Amino acid sequence: MENLKGRVAWVTGAGSGIGEAAALALAREGMNVVLTGRRPQPLAATAARIGALGATALVRPADVGDPRAVAAIADDIGSAYGRLDVLVNNAGLNIPDRSWQRLTPSGIAQLIEGNLTSAFYVVQAVLPMMRMQRQGLLIHTASWAGRFIGPVSGPAYMAAKHGVVAMSHSLNLEECCNGIRSTVICPGDVATPMMVNRPVPETAESLARMIQPQDMGELIVFLAKQPAHVCTNEVVISPVHNRGYLNMMRARQGAVARAP
Repeated sequence: MENLKGRVAWVTGAGSGIGEAAALALAREGMNVVLTGRRPQPLAATAARIGALGATALVRPADVGDPRAVAAIADDIGSAYGRLDVLVNNAGLNIPDRSWQRLTPSGIAQLIEGNLTSAFYVVQAVLPMMRMQRQGLLIHTASWAGRFIGPVSGPAYMAAKHGVVAMSHSLNLEECCNGIRSTVICPGDVATPMMVNRPVPETAESLARMIQPQDMGELIVFLAKQPAHVCTNEVVISPVHNRGYLNMMRARQGAVARAP
């Protein structure tokens, strides 16, 4: 396992949820962490927690849907540290009006731009630096919905996250010759603030059964510590209490009970 002390990570969506947990977990390993998100106050709170660990955080608020802002942060990282070892490409969103019956053109644009286009912008901004280094790790947060079709996440979110999965694998195809590795994580339900945007609010009991942000943070550290000659192409992870599986089994049992 690699020693991460003194290395540099950039985490998008770092103000809450998976991004916040990843930033804290990487800081505990001694990494210098750059924090990006749309809201300055949560980023400042994350930075304060990192500072309490004795680590360094550089706060760079931005909407990663703005390619000029993303490029400027990549330039700042190069100026401040001269390198970037790990990107946690985590920023994403969903909306309540997500079904085909309720989607609007603006909602479609918001979901594709917020989950897929922005992820491309961040990757494009960091690749030149990683190519010069001849190394670098890109970790992308996709979703269970990036691998499996289901009724909860909505079609535009599912399409965007499938796109993130394809993006990550294409990076390994083209950039492995430059020593660059890309990992896409496809988690099932994670107890993040995004859950408040579900059409049916989650209960405290259901949130407790989900993957916790800290679990994702530890997974991201594990991936970051893999030796440079190892590429973990994809991770699919879910809660043991997998509601999709449980619903399928209940449907099956109901069908068996109704069978003549």
